[in-house]
Amino acid sequence: MYQAPSTRIRSFHLAAPPARVLPLFTALGEKAWVPGWEPQILSGREERGSVFRTVHGDRETIWIVVDYRPSEGRASYARLAQGSNMGLVDVQCSAVPGGGTEVSVRYTLTGLNAEGRAFVAEFLQPEQYARMIEEWRTLVSAALAAGK
Repeated sequence: MYQAPSTRIRSFHLAAPPARVLPLFTALGEKAWVPGWEPQILSGREERGSVFRTVHGDRETIWIVVDYRPSEGRASYARLAQGSNMGLVDVQCSAVPGGGTEVSVRYTLTGLNAEGRAFVAEFLQPEQYARMIEEWRTLVSAALAAGK
């Protein structure tokens, strides 16, 4: 039975230029603002095909850089949360007239089993996703203010 992947997108504004913001959405850049984010780099850094691993609780996630174009403000990742779900994360940073950056974050996910489908449904629920993205805005803003 065909079922399209689930997706959700949301944007927020940051008071910094895209060249300063986009690096905060890389494997190593997220260490500046994501509590407990400790990526293990397996190959590369930001370039297409680079691979890293993260562990949160008992869940290991493998990430691969699908696209990284700083000149276009774009970073995209494929991810596999072992035994749960897989999909894509796309970040687009665009300059805003008058200053700052509009950051757009899209998650597109597919549950691999009943548990994974339940996770995806909850994670991408509009209010839940909005809370997560607002938390991102708050944390990234604080990192930028601290000069990270």
